[in-house]
This record gives sequence, structure tokens and C-alpha cells, in this order.
Amino acid sequence: MELRHLGESGLVVSAVGLGCNNLGRPGTAAESLAGSRALIGAAVDAGVNFFDVADVYGAPRGRSEELLGQALSGRRDRCVIATKFGVDMQGVNGPDFGARGSRRYVKRAVEASLRRLGTDWIDLYQLHRADPTTPFEETLAALDDLVREGLIRYAGVCNLAGWQLADAAWLARTNHWSGVIAAENHYSLLEREAERDIIPACDRFGLGLLPYFPLANGLLTGKYHRDTDPPATARLAGRARLLSDAPWDRIEKLRAFADERDLPMSTVAIAWLAAQRTVGSVIAGATTPEQVTANAAAGQWHPSEDDLTALDEICPPGRH
Repeated sequence: MELRHLGESGLVVSAVGLGCNNLGRPGTAAESLAGSRALIGAAVDAGVNFFDVADVYGAPRGRSEELLGQALSGRRDRCVIATKFGVDMQGVNGPDFGARGSRRYVKRAVEASLRRLGTDWIDLYQLHRADPTTPFEETLAALDDLVREGLIRYAGVCNLAGWQLADAAWLARTNHWSGVIAAENHYSLLEREAERDIIPACDRFGLGLLPYFPLANGLLTGKYHRDTDPPATARLAGRARLLSDAPWDRIEKLRAFADERDLPMSTVAIAWLAAQRTVGSVIAGATTPEQVTANAAAGQWHPSEDDLTALDEICPPGRH
């Protein structure tokens, strides 16, 4: 597994990470501690060191953090944990008064995540969603305090626009704060909107990009076909609108591209993201150890310049 710096920081992450939103999810193999340990073990064995979770993941909320912490017991020093705050925890972190970017709530949230994860520090602590009720300066100052206190090593943001990344960089520079080192956003071959302003902002301010939904909700796994109902147990079963609105012409061309190279579609999708210079780690979710192993192996294929040009022709920048 290739290791790389996240943006211009000193934090080193695996080119493919594990999205831990399925830990503790009812109806999945990772719902139990045993299933979560199998998932995490497969990731570590495959060279994955980056684990992305959030306080809101799992049922009940917070369960994913608990299971990740238990599964990483004994190997914490070898792993990078990223978690998030800022989404309604429905009282699990105590009353938030709707101000989930406030200094008061940030401190309360990080202490709760540390307890659930069973660790003394969080490697990357990320604002999950902007809080329109709290000044951005207050949130960034609170994150800087956590870095200085040693509770977190680095700060990041998720789901923000390019101008907000620029604002964060300016505020950090003018106030002499540690600032943020990463942006986590939706990005895939079928959703390239991030290239309009997110990636230019990351380039300008030295942030690493952490793409989520790299397989476009499963459309880039190769499991689904035009005008064909998915199996009842498939992830997209019952989501007829998503399937009917899918860009099937592009998906079928991607399938042909992968077949010509004797590769799974998922490998093409993940490796293409990993080849983008701003990307630090591709956040790939999974529910079974086999999926984890396959996703990690995708990082071993390095598309050539001709491959990248062909993929740009199939999936031009912008929305599908």
C-alpha cells in the first residue's frame, strides 16, 4: 500500500482508507464487534492505516466509534484515526442548542469521541458540516485549542465549498492558528464537481482531499446494469430512482474500459481517484473483509497518462 502525506502536512496516510460508517450498522456483517474486528483486521493486513469515522455513525449514534476503538486495540500507534463532529447527535453528546460549531460543543464532542474510541488523541478531527449559527472563527479557534492541548493532532473540514476553504486558510494565517490540513468531499468519476472549486482551493492552500463515495453509491462496482432490477439484497435494491437516473452510457463505457484491462470497475474508480495529485486517501466503505481487500488492492493499479485521458473522455469534468 502506498503511503503519502495528507496535503502539505506531516500526517502520512494510506492511498486507500477505510470508511467506517458501516461499523455497527444493523443488518451488516460489521454490526457486531466480531464483524468489525474482521473488517478492521483485513484493512490492517492489506496495508490500510487510515480509518475514517464520525461520531454520528452507527446505531445508536456513536457505536461506530466504539467498535473502531475496540477493533484497533493493541495497534493504535500504527493507525491514523479521523473522526468528525457537527451533525445532530440527538442528545448523545448532551444538549447542543443547535450550535454544533461552538467552542462549548466542540470541546464536549471531542471528549465524547475520545471516550468512545478509547484513545488519548485523534489524528484528524473534522467539522462534518458547517454550522450557520456559529462564527467560523470560533470553530477554527476551538480546533486550534484542541491541537495545542494535544487532544487532536490535526484539524480538517468536510462538505465545505471552495470559498470556505479559502476563508479557513485566511483566518488561520491571520490569527496564527494551526489551521486545517484536509477537506473531505464527494468526488468520483461520476461526480467531478469538486474539480470546479474544491480542488483548486486545496491546491492553493496545501490541503489534502479525502474523497468519499468513490464508487458512486455502488454504481461503479459493476454489480448493476441498465434496465435490470438489482438483487433484493443489493445496496440499491428499492432505490429505483437512483438506478433509473444513473448515467448508463458512461457506466457502460467504464465497464468496457475495465474489461479491456482485465480490471474490476471498482479498481478503475478507486485508482483514478488515487491518481489525482490532490487526493490524500480514498475513503472506501465496506461491509465484508473481502470488499476491504479488493478496495485496498485497487490502489496497486496506477493508470497511465493514456488511461487518464481515456477516462476524461468517458467522464468529463462536472456533474453527470
